[in-house]
Amino acid sequence: MKLPSRTFSTEFNLRQLFTYAGLWLLPIAFLVIFYFFPLGSILQMSFSRGGAGLISPFLEAIQSESVGQILWFTIWQAALSTILTLAVGLPGAYLLARYEFRGKSLLQALSAVPFVIPTVVVAAAFYALLGPRGWLNLAAMHIFDLPTAPIQLMNTIYAILLAHIFYNTTIVLRMVGDFWSHVDPRINQAARTLGANQFTTFFRITLPIIGPAIAAAALLVFIFDFTSFGVILLLGGPRFATLEVEIYYQTISLFNLPLAAVLALLQLSCTLAMTIIYTRLTRRITQPLELRSRSFTQKKLTTWRSRFFATMIIILLFTILIAPLFALVMRSFTRLEPERGARTVESPGFTLDFYQELNINRRSSLFFVPPTTAIGISLGYASATVLLALAIGLPAAWALARHSKSPLNSFLDPLLMLPLGTSAVTLGLGFIVALNRPPFDLRASPILIPIAHTLVAFPFVVRSLTPSLHSIQPRLRQAASILGASPMQVFRAVDLPMVGRALIVAATFAFTISLGEFGASAMISRPEYPTIPIVIYRFISQPGAINYGQAMALSTILMLVAAGSMIAIERLRIADIGEF
Repeated sequence: MKLPSRTFSTEFNLRQLFTYAGLWLLPIAFLVIFYFFPLGSILQMSFSRGGAGLISPFLEAIQSESVGQILWFTIWQAALSTILTLAVGLPGAYLLARYEFRGKSLLQALSAVPFVIPTVVVAAAFYALLGPRGWLNLAAMHIFDLPTAPIQLMNTIYAILLAHIFYNTTIVLRMVGDFWSHVDPRINQAARTLGANQFTTFFRITLPIIGPAIAAAALLVFIFDFTSFGVILLLGGPRFATLEVEIYYQTISLFNLPLAAVLALLQLSCTLAMTIIYTRLTRRITQPLELRSRSFTQKKLTTWRSRFFATMIIILLFTILIAPLFALVMRSFTRLEPERGARTVESPGFTLDFYQELNINRRSSLFFVPPTTAIGISLGYASATVLLALAIGLPAAWALARHSKSPLNSFLDPLLMLPLGTSAVTLGLGFIVALNRPPFDLRASPILIPIAHTLVAFPFVVRSLTPSLHSIQPRLRQAASILGASPMQVFRAVDLPMVGRALIVAATFAFTISLGEFGASAMISRPEYPTIPIVIYRFISQPGAINYGQAMALSTILMLVAAGSMIAIERLRIADIGEF
C-alpha cells in the first residue's frame, strides 16, 4: 500500500517541479535576451576601450572624490524623496482604500497622470508654476508690485524633492491603496473590542498587514528617485548630479565609456542590494489573508471628522499633483507679453497659436510627425507593452506567490527589479550594439520600443500581482485540487478571478509607463516613428517661444489622453472583476 502512495507523491512533486520551471521559462528567457545580453555587450565594449587595463576605471572611480559625492547625493536625495512621498501618499491611500465618496474615480484617474508624463514635461510643469516666469511668481509680482520673482526654487534641492513627490505619489496610492482596500476591517474592530486604542491597532495590526505593499511601493519610489535623470538635470541644474546624470555626462559629453561602465555597475549593485533586502523582508512578514470586497471594507463619509480628513487630503493631493498640471495647461493657451512702462512684469494673453502650429511644418523637416500620428504610435506601443508585460510578469508573479519558500525565488526575485536600476543610456546603447545580427537584428524594427518599455513595466506588473496572488487562501486551491482540477484549471477557476482587479492595476502601470517612457525611446526609436515624449523633447530642445508653447500644447494633449485612459480604467474597476 505504501508504494502507490510514494508513486503518487513522486508524480505530484515532479508535476509541481515542471510547473514551477515552466513559469520561470519565459521571464528568464526574456531577461537573458533583451537585458543581460545587451547590457553585457555594451559593458564589454566599454571596458575594451580602456587603454590602461580593466582595473584602471575601477581605481579611477574609487579614488575620485567627485564620484563619492555623487553617490552620496544620489542616496540621500532618494531616501528623503521616498520618505516625503510616503508621507503624502499614505494618507491618500487610506482615504481611497477605506472611504467611498463622490468624485473618487476622477481623483484616482487624475492622480495617475503625473506618472505618465515624461520627466522633461514634469520639469516644464514646475517651471510653468514655480519658475521665474511661472504663475505664482507672476501673481506675486503683480499683487505686491515686485520688480523680480520672489520665489526662487528652480535649480535647488527643493525643486527636486517636489518633482519626485509629484512624479511618484501615484505609486503609493495605487499599490498600497489597492491592497489596503481589501483588508478586512473586522480585524481592527476585534482589536478595539479587546481594548486596543487606535495607535496600538494601527502599529500592531494594520501596519504588519499592509507592510509588504508599503515596502514594495517604497522600493519602487526609491529606485526611481535613485536613478532620477531628467528631474535632476532640468530642475537641479549643474550643481546636482545623480549616478544616472553622471553616466550620461561621461558617455555623451566626454565619451569616457570605461568610467561610465563602472558607474553603471555601481548603480546596478546598489539596486540589486536593495532588492535582495526587500525580498527577504517581505518573505518574513507576508502571509495569506482573508481579503474582502470593496463594498464590505469601504464606508461613506458620514462624520464631520471623516469629512474634514477627506477634505484636507484631497486639497493636499490636488495642490501637489494637479496644480503643476493646471499651470502647464494654462501656459499652453497663454502667450506672455511684456507690459508697457517701467515695470518688467509680463502680462498673459490668451492664444490658440501653439495648438495650430502643431500641424504646421514650418521648417520643412523630413522627420515632421503630426501629433495625431505620434499619439497613435504611442498608444500602439503602450498596448503592445501591456500584452508583453502581462505575458511575462504574470507567470513570474505566480511562481513567486505559489512557491514563496523556494530557494530559487530568493535568487530570481531580485533580478526582476534590475531593469529599473539600469541606466537608460547604457541599456539603449546595449540594444544598438548587441541586437545587430540575426535572429535578433531588431535595430530597425518597431517592436524594439515595446520590448524596451516592457523591461521597465513588467517589474511593476510582478509587484502589483504578487501580494494579491500570495494572499489567496491555500485551502481554496487545495479544495479545487481535491475535486480533480489540474494546476491550470486551478489557476483559471480560482487564482485568475480573485486577482482580476490586480491585473487591471498591473495593466494600468504598464500602459502608463509606456506612454511616458522617454530615456530608452530616445536612444533606439526611429525618427519617422516617434512617441509623444520624443516629439515634446524635440520642441523643448529648440529655442523660441513658439517651440516652448508647442511643447506645452502637446504635453496637454498627452495629459488628456492619459487622463481619459485612467478614467476608462476606473470605470472598468467598478465592475465585479476581481472582487473577493
